Amino acid sequence: MTQRKSKADRRIELIDAARRAMIQHGAEGVHLNQIAEEAGLTSGAVLYHYPDLRDLLIEAHHAGMERFYEQRIKKISGIADPAQKLMVTIRSGLPQGPDDAGVRLLCELGGAAGRNRVYGTLLTTLYDRQVSMYQTILEVGAAQHAFTLAQDSETIGRNLVALEDAYGYRIVARHHTIGADEAAELILDYARLATGHPLKASIPHRTTATRRPSVPRTQSA
Repeated sequence: MTQRKSKADRRIELIDAARRAMIQHGAEGVHLNQIAEEAGLTSGAVLYHYPDLRDLLIEAHHAGMERFYEQRIKKISGIADPAQKLMVTIRSGLPQGPDDAGVRLLCELGGAAGRNRVYGTLLTTLYDRQVSMYQTILEVGAAQHAFTLAQDSETIGRNLVALEDAYGYRIVARHHTIGADEAAELILDYARLATGHPLKASIPHRTTATRRPSVPRTQSA
């Protein structure tokens, strides 16, 4: 027998379906039946879990934004070197490619933010949290004498997040000369000026071949 999905699992599926529907139809133009179609459910089944469709849309947006703050914090939590931490943070804030669903969703949200106060608040909160994330990295790096900051940490952090947003949009828009690698290097160019650090990627760990234990030669009789 097919095991019935829990209410929590169903809500996760609906959030994912809402994200796909918003990318396809727009943050403001999406309708209940479109989300239901993406989820493979009836409209009534969607409303059973989310009687107010706005709650589902807000949760979908929040789930998409987790990647650009909560997941990045987790990713750098085990890195001690502030320069390496800064480089990883910059690279993880960019789209993986033009079809990156998470960034496309943020672009849709940004387009609607001027007309929708809730969406605007969500984006503003995300921006401020990302700036704070960068500030911590910069200030710790300065305290450890790894960075010599050219400006205060808030200004540098704001510029870094703004550059992420700008280049992320160019990648999603399929700019012919700007991909994820090019965008990361352009942002790093600014970060080098702002921190006084070369921010060079560490040399990759080389895998050394396993050596066989030497066997003493036997002397000839």
